[in-house]
Amino acid sequence: MKWSEISILTTNEAIEPISNILHESGASGVVIEDPFDLIKEREDMFGEIYQLNPEDYPSEGVLVKAYLPVNSFLGETVEEIKQGITNLVTYDIDIGENKVEISEVNEEEWATAWKKYYHPVKISDKFTIVPTWEDYTPVHSDELIIELDPGMAFGTGTHPTTVMCIQAVERIVKPDDSVIDVGTGSGVLSIAAAMLSAAKVRAYDLDEVAVRSARLNVKLNKVQDRVTVDENNLLNGITGQADVIVANILAEIILRFTEDAFELVKPGGYFITSGIIQPKKQQVKDSLEAAGFLIEEVMVMEDWVAIIAKKPL
Repeated sequence: MKWSEISILTTNEAIEPISNILHESGASGVVIEDPFDLIKEREDMFGEIYQLNPEDYPSEGVLVKAYLPVNSFLGETVEEIKQGITNLVTYDIDIGENKVEISEVNEEEWATAWKKYYHPVKISDKFTIVPTWEDYTPVHSDELIIELDPGMAFGTGTHPTTVMCIQAVERIVKPDDSVIDVGTGSGVLSIAAAMLSAAKVRAYDLDEVAVRSARLNVKLNKVQDRVTVDENNLLNGITGQADVIVANILAEIILRFTEDAFELVKPGGYFITSGIIQPKKQQVKDSLEAAGFLIEEVMVMEDWVAIIAKKPL
């Protein structure tokens, strides 16, 4: 089978919505090439991840790449992708240069090209994300390993928004807590909560592809006894309060359900939000406070923000 590589030159802010558009269009995995990765400093306690080749990265902007099968619908699919990306400006999302290029690759290149980007990454005190094909020996006895297959999931769990969420989950979630994961994607946050001994985790996503991916990853990490994954639009129709609600999605989406989240979080419980680009930070904070939350902490990593909000007792 022949495959086409679609490459979009865009901005950091647009990475996640464009990745979602690509997944919905049939891409089985997304590669992100951000030149900032070449120069950013990483905390020593997490160690160096791997050697990066500068030739793989653009001089400006961010490249988002995905692979699509060459078939009679390819042209139509590409046009739908382009239109979907262009429509992001209606949500006040900066899509940058938005240069789209298509190139053909053979099956062997497609099957291996994206794997070079994914290696075991220690992203918090306890958690390490490990691709399923990599051998990894835990460094510490209390280290928690989350296995992911980026070919079937929404990224590797190492994007700053996900890293901050997992770090917050690690600090906030306690044994026997109940957790709701809104917009679960790969299911990585639900898996992390379950590994921290949460008693019950309910994961929701509107995208049926995400639901299938999350269910596979939940089984891969052997936490299906505590994690359920279902298709649902945000918190619409959800009942039963939780100790912690976590949502790693766009700021514009978070603003739609802060009041629902407040109703579903137990008194003294937490709402962890991420996926927030810096310019949208105050808007999300204002919305959370208007709903009744107290802002407990604002986390920042690169251009991204995560907010830990608490419901008063």
